[in-house]
Amino acid sequence: MLTSHPAHPQGSPTALLGGTDHPTAPGAHPAGQVLVIGTPGPRLERLTHTLRSTGHDVTHAPPGEAGPRVRQAPPDAVVALHEPGAGHAGADVIREVRTVPAGRALPLLMVTGAPGPTGAADLLRQGADDCIPEASDPDELSARIEAKLRRVPVPVEHLLRDPRTGLYSRPHFLDELDRELKRPEGARHGGVLAVVAVAELAALEERLGPRIRREVAERLAGVAERLGGACDRLGRDDDGHLLMLLPGVDEETALRALHAFATAAGTRFVVADENVRLTPAVGWLPLAGCTDAADVVDRARDATRESLRHRDLRPVRHAPWMRGAPHRHRRPPLRAVIRPALSALSPVLALLLGIGVPFALYRQTYLAGWDLGSGMYWAVVAGLVLSALLIVLECLYALDAPTRPQRPGAAYPPASAVIAAYLPNEAATIVDTVESFLRQDYPGGLEIVLAYNTPHPLPVEDTLREIAARDPRLVLLPVAGSTSKAQNVNAAVTRVRGEFVGIFDADHHPAPHAFRDAWHWLSHGYDVVQGHCVIRNGDSSRIARLVAVEFEAIYAVSHPGRTRLHGFGVFGGSNGFWRTDLLARTRMHGSMLTEDIDSTMRCLTAGARIAVDRTLISRELAPTTLTALWNQRSRWAQGWLQVSLKHLWRGLRSPVLTARQKFGLLVLLGWREIQPWLTLQILPILLYATWKVGGPQHLDWGVPVCVLALLLTLAAGPVQALFAWRLAVPEIRARRRWFWSYLLVSTVFYSHFKNMVARQAHLKEALGDRQWRVTPRAQATRAVARR
Repeated sequence: MLTSHPAHPQGSPTALLGGTDHPTAPGAHPAGQVLVIGTPGPRLERLTHTLRSTGHDVTHAPPGEAGPRVRQAPPDAVVALHEPGAGHAGADVIREVRTVPAGRALPLLMVTGAPGPTGAADLLRQGADDCIPEASDPDELSARIEAKLRRVPVPVEHLLRDPRTGLYSRPHFLDELDRELKRPEGARHGGVLAVVAVAELAALEERLGPRIRREVAERLAGVAERLGGACDRLGRDDDGHLLMLLPGVDEETALRALHAFATAAGTRFVVADENVRLTPAVGWLPLAGCTDAADVVDRARDATRESLRHRDLRPVRHAPWMRGAPHRHRRPPLRAVIRPALSALSPVLALLLGIGVPFALYRQTYLAGWDLGSGMYWAVVAGLVLSALLIVLECLYALDAPTRPQRPGAAYPPASAVIAAYLPNEAATIVDTVESFLRQDYPGGLEIVLAYNTPHPLPVEDTLREIAARDPRLVLLPVAGSTSKAQNVNAAVTRVRGEFVGIFDADHHPAPHAFRDAWHWLSHGYDVVQGHCVIRNGDSSRIARLVAVEFEAIYAVSHPGRTRLHGFGVFGGSNGFWRTDLLARTRMHGSMLTEDIDSTMRCLTAGARIAVDRTLISRELAPTTLTALWNQRSRWAQGWLQVSLKHLWRGLRSPVLTARQKFGLLVLLGWREIQPWLTLQILPILLYATWKVGGPQHLDWGVPVCVLALLLTLAAGPVQALFAWRLAVPEIRARRRWFWSYLLVSTVFYSHFKNMVARQAHLKEALGDRQWRVTPRAQATRAVARR
């Protein structure tokens, strides 16, 4: 121990570098081996004398030779003279010591002239453990050295766990993982390794400093610990990734745990005294067959990068194509040829499956003694009558749909609009769209976030930057690497400041009071409100006029009527307003062709309330060619099928939904997929009946029940068109000829067109063909095609 002696005032002859001898007490041992780094001279001599007088064993090394000395014979502590004037800055000495493995954990004290607070702070940031002025008392220097020897300043990465977060450092986490991998396969019983990144980390670090990495990891670890369950070891690497080891669990259990973690972590956190939303991206892989811990982590990080692209809170399992491949797995050449060929033949396959196969089945079962065809005839009649009745019921219920609350339930809060755009497709209309949003009349403050992707710079970006410079309400958010609207929305949802957010496509012009009206619903207990999309380019073509009337039948009649009939609404993808926290938890899944309906189902089964308001208007552009309409409706039909396959059974088993809502879900997701094939059964049944009776001349076409069913089925279309005209917005309702044309075209052609699209979509999904064909947009006065 150091010998005690009276302290001396600073600046006296006995101060640190000019004091008198302090002999070591008899029988005392040196306090420790100290390596003094400095250029030979009076300052070094005085420092050496002071250290020895306080009981330390001192050796010397000039700057530039400290590294080899530390490597050969590591001391207990290092004391270095800060000599910037001699060409040896303190940072150089610190770097020299710290680059030697043995020097990383040594106590390192810098003795300075008069560095001031800034100079001392710089030295501490460079890696010094303490800074002490030359004029300090020798006892103070001795006490500081002794304190460092008692509490050795080990770097965080060398500790088993981070003392603040409680997380394993990467080397120690790899040791834990390696021990798990070395256990016999029979004793391991599965296991999963996950790596979690945060999409916003780089932006947060740029704004708030490097400490944010540790704080974010601490928040994520807290979420994992609160959830409990399968994860029992957590670590953090140098890039701020959270490392999660889930030993002894099967893949399904691990996936559920990781999904629960991502959903819980994808919400608000207080980081660096700020309220922020995070997007955890989870990549994972099973441990079965793995032997190298570092390789396991690297592969999980590959999956994390893929998860970062989507930002949808879904854990991504590692696949071999992720390493070295930019985004997608390259399909085998033969498969790449066969799939498009079969997809092109899907109309023929649909007829074969929908007519040829049933006719052969009815014929063969009749020859075997069963009249299956006659039973199917009555099943088809009953199905068509049911469809017609449901349409009529929706129309009747639409007349008495709930009206928007006249007053808000709370003061108007800040709001955000997110416009999702693929600029090469929407360059011609995006400026008009942005200007229409800037004309919004909303008293609570509105920001407009344009979240867009583009494969190359476009001239329209310069125009948009000029608008943003002129009006700070416009925020431009390029989403690098995005390939879908869903990814653009997901990137925007953590950046918006509004309490609620409206989601719009790039051709939408909402009515001036849209955000004010939406808050009236949301402030009265609703979580999402879907508005009424109105076509604004109906004069462009006959196809646009057809879609204009159809949208009135959908948004003015079907959606409000179905909401009141079944007790839930749907989010249609655009002109929908969400509570921001709900959207942050739900996100959009870009793998779904109708990510909007998918998000609706996930919200409903989580207990969310969705309203539909036909007076909440936004005007958009319609397709103007049959090809564009076919592409759009093909995507819609296939997307609805994906949602039905994913959510119907889950919804029917949901403890959250009522019996009434489950029936509505069965109609919305189940019956809609059966009906296109059911209507086609009329043809094989007629063929079968003609074959059975020996020719068409022997058929009885006047069966009263069948005639009534036919009349009711045919009447459903005119009834819906009449209600659409009655409830349409004034500018569409004034075009009566559009409604007559729609009635005629729908009865003769359009209903069959939509059924044919639906059947082809089923076959495309079965073949795995999920290509999204993008068509260009233009101004309302020109030919337009909707993405």
